[in-house]
Amino acid sequence: MTTAAPITTTPGAKAEGKKLSAAETAKRKLTSPWASLAAIVIAVLWTIPTFGLLVSSFRPEEQIKKTGWWTFFSDPQLTLDNYKAVFDSENGVNLADYFLNSIVITIPAVLIPLCLAALAAYAFAWMNFPGRNFLFIAIFALQIVPLQVTLLPLLQLFVKLEIDGTFWTLWLSHSTFALPLAIYLLHNFIKEVPASLIEAARIDGAGHVSIFFRVLLPLLTPALAAFGIFQFLWVWNDLLVALTFTGAPEISPMTVQLSNLSGTRGTAWYLLSAGAFVSIVVPVTVFLLLQRYFVRGLLAGSVKG
Repeated sequence: MTTAAPITTTPGAKAEGKKLSAAETAKRKLTSPWASLAAIVIAVLWTIPTFGLLVSSFRPEEQIKKTGWWTFFSDPQLTLDNYKAVFDSENGVNLADYFLNSIVITIPAVLIPLCLAALAAYAFAWMNFPGRNFLFIAIFALQIVPLQVTLLPLLQLFVKLEIDGTFWTLWLSHSTFALPLAIYLLHNFIKEVPASLIEAARIDGAGHVSIFFRVLLPLLTPALAAFGIFQFLWVWNDLLVALTFTGAPEISPMTVQLSNLSGTRGTAWYLLSAGAFVSIVVPVTVFLLLQRYFVRGLLAGSVKG
């Protein structure tokens, strides 16, 4: 009597016979050496204009007007006169005042929507009230309204309220434009918090205020930081809203002054390059300091368990 030997398969054979999911296939393609090489090439090409702007900002005025920035390597000459000129009030530029205006505009325009959106997102996620679903759908639908459509009606409203020509117009307008997306993103994050955690807090006698500030707010830090970075970059680099609601240089941000430089001083590349790089420093610094929170915020809620 003979017995048939059992059929065995190696792990490699199982792996080869197993059909890969779409996510695993995409992951393999994106992590291949060719994909990494393509990412490096795109990053280098994307960085070249910024590097050229940096080099031009340190070159003398006459060289900037006559030669390209790449000629710096054959005839390297550096100077700080360009940066001194953009901060000098005698030539009519003085970016220092506009730099402070940008900070005064950006910080409240980031904090206001973050605070309001966090409270609203918690209400939509864990509080029952009449019309909750309708209101949430309406807020979600506001994201498709073009920004340009709302500028003139908001300006007329601010004029009637007699707050035109003040920082309030910029704070309120930026906060209004940011709230729909902020509420939607934070609501999705809060909704994925386990219900057992909320119920345990309620059993211990915690109300909505205690649950929000003591339980959910620490968990919301990555999501708040991610949206805060987006909002900061949007407000700091904004030109359209600033041109619409600022009628005086006293409240104008740096983007407005740089726009004026490009229009009135089209040949003053030495001022434009230095001023543009000054405006880049702050958002790049903010992103680098909060990068780990930004990545955690983007990945928050993508994986359960």
